[in-house]
Amino acid sequence: MKAGKTQKQSFFSKGTLVAIIGIAVVIVILLVAGVTQNMPTQGAVVPAQSCAEKTLTYINNNLVSPGTSASLTSVTENRGMYEMKITYLGRGMTLYTTRDCSSLFTNSIDMNAKAGVSGTAPAQPAAAPIKTERPVVDLYVMAFCPGGTYAENVMKPVASLLGSKADIHVRYLTTTTGTTVASVQSLHGMPEAKEDLRQICILKKNPEKFWEYLGKFNDACYPQYQNAALLDACRGNVTAAIGIDARSIETCASGEEGLALLRADEALSNKYGASSSPTLIINGQEYRGTRTPDAYKQAICDRFVTAPAECSTILPSVPGTAVSGGCG
Repeated sequence: MKAGKTQKQSFFSKGTLVAIIGIAVVIVILLVAGVTQNMPTQGAVVPAQSCAEKTLTYINNNLVSPGTSASLTSVTENRGMYEMKITYLGRGMTLYTTRDCSSLFTNSIDMNAKAGVSGTAPAQPAAAPIKTERPVVDLYVMAFCPGGTYAENVMKPVASLLGSKADIHVRYLTTTTGTTVASVQSLHGMPEAKEDLRQICILKKNPEKFWEYLGKFNDACYPQYQNAALLDACRGNVTAAIGIDARSIETCASGEEGLALLRADEALSNKYGASSSPTLIINGQEYRGTRTPDAYKQAICDRFVTAPAECSTILPSVPGTAVSGGCG
């Protein structure tokens, strides 16, 4: 989801509590694998808070990405087990342990429910692609979100191939509550908000160099985002190398011009319900397929009334490790 006033408030968007969702696919897989290999044995009961602390330590030592950590929101006893709510990277997840704190589960199933009743709405068939002469493609991201930066790298060759035939934009997920840069809220804090502003200003003032900047920034500078000095130096090297006037970009990013651009993106994200980085919207429809250049290309080509010749080009995967999931 888009950021609230702080990361701890990131469950809230315009006063509405967002439904709790899973931390990450890798964590679920690891936890489920652990459960299926070691079914619980009931020993001496461990106090709830002590078990919660043990569980959190285990998760942070074994299951989360390096340099990140989960935090405990609450722990209660529920149906003979401990139910724990934790948060990680702005997301929430409910976990369960046995009361002897020996086994960990990621979900519970109510076997008293009527057969065939899942508690969720039945799956709906996918909507037919909306086709236009010139598809409108909006990729919603946060500058320091791993999934978002990877999606930008995936979209870069697609924009190079189809940019003259479709309207392909990168848009930024922020919340602006006032008239200054300090009022911009982004999930990863003010450094991300400022980079969102710089990037949106480069897109406005130097559109022909935008994708080149993103590629170089994501490769060289994004890994330094937690070190302000290294990040600033790297950014300066990138803008100088590709001939971007850093002074004009900073003027835009620090004033009303940049804020107005972010507000326009915010209005569109609200219109289409884009709240997680990355979210890809094509002709007003959310894309939920795989995250590769050729998959993105094909999704866009499917939205042309008459697909251009470029759609026959097969795009290779981007270098590096694929990033699944997102931020929000």
